Amino acid sequence: MSSNAVQIIAQQSRAASRELATVSASRRNLALAKMADALESVKQQVLEVNGLEIIKARDEGQTDAMVKRLTIDDKTFAYMLSRLKKVAQLPDPLNRILAGHSNPAGLRVYKKSVPLGVIGIIYESRPNVTSDAAGVCIKSGNAVILRGGSEALQTNAILTDAMVAGALAAGLPPHAIQIIRTPDREAVGELLQMDDYIDVLIPRGGKGLIERIAKGTRIPVIKHYDGICHLYIAADADPARALALAVNSKCQSVQVCNALETLLVDKQCAEQLLPPLQAAFSQHGIELRGCEQTQKLLTDISPATEDDWHTEYLAPILSLKIVDGIQQAIEHINHYGSGHTDGIVTQSLSLARQFEQQVDSASVMINASTRLSGGGDYGLGAVVGISTDKLHVRGPVGPDELTTYKWVAHGDGHLRD
Repeated sequence: MSSNAVQIIAQQSRAASRELATVSASRRNLALAKMADALESVKQQVLEVNGLEIIKARDEGQTDAMVKRLTIDDKTFAYMLSRLKKVAQLPDPLNRILAGHSNPAGLRVYKKSVPLGVIGIIYESRPNVTSDAAGVCIKSGNAVILRGGSEALQTNAILTDAMVAGALAAGLPPHAIQIIRTPDREAVGELLQMDDYIDVLIPRGGKGLIERIAKGTRIPVIKHYDGICHLYIAADADPARALALAVNSKCQSVQVCNALETLLVDKQCAEQLLPPLQAAFSQHGIELRGCEQTQKLLTDISPATEDDWHTEYLAPILSLKIVDGIQQAIEHINHYGSGHTDGIVTQSLSLARQFEQQVDSASVMINASTRLSGGGDYGLGAVVGISTDKLHVRGPVGPDELTTYKWVAHGDGHLRD
């Protein structure tokens, strides 16, 4: 794809964004419904093409985790449709009055929510990002340019073409949803230079991809870095609850960004809890790597190195560390964590409050699985990722998070004195 072709896509998206910003909430919701219907009509084609891309990925030696992220089955497809329908049911994120007042001279001033404009989303492996991204962007009145990975090129193209047809049937402007259809990496490089037309880039994938995007563009980037997620089991934690939360946080789905990677156990309950924890994780095929104190209490456990505390495994591996109280747990999390999701298991309101106030993370879970941090369980419908940035958004990125605001002042011939 030539640089001129990428520029044309960017220019078309800019034009579409101007028009889309004026489209009513009811029409945007109608578009989301028609997008879901259009996807339903191409389901069999999607499954067949995705199946071929899965075979190709395996033949090329892709990991099981990569293949799983690439796969669309009946359950995944139903989930994709449900996310579009749920995001349509959310309140309109646009034209909300965020603040306002009348000054002593009678000038009425207010701040209202508006779209960001054009969102570029660059992602790897997960075709469900195609529908999630389109849904969140349309709901929030943004035009979107999609660039998925080469491993799901055809699947993403079919999904996008169907959603474009649905959006057009609802009367949305042409080019509100676009996709770059080439696997050439040069196209990504060209996209990064389109700062005249693209307002925000959102990369979804490995740390290497995100770093390349952030370093190679002047466009603001919402970054979704590692999910080095922790769970701290306090001394007073209920043993059964602690066991259930730890196992669910790690084992429910090991290859996702909010899966548990390091378990911190208070030294006062370590001797009681570590053996049943080891047994439970063993049943799920989880390899444990422990600190020196943990190795004294558990047999057949590998030593945890300094690198382990810094690692997002996305695999059936878990690091274990015994800590001397909540303050040491907090210090470990703030030093080694990625600011994604960290949790505590405790019966103490004061410990929960201390943890919530001092842990520097986008999501803090109190007596809840780390796997619950995300758009669905937070009531956001579809999201385009979980930001570990602090500007412009932090945590799950849904429709509200893809808005900015403008100031409006209503006067009656008011003049500056």
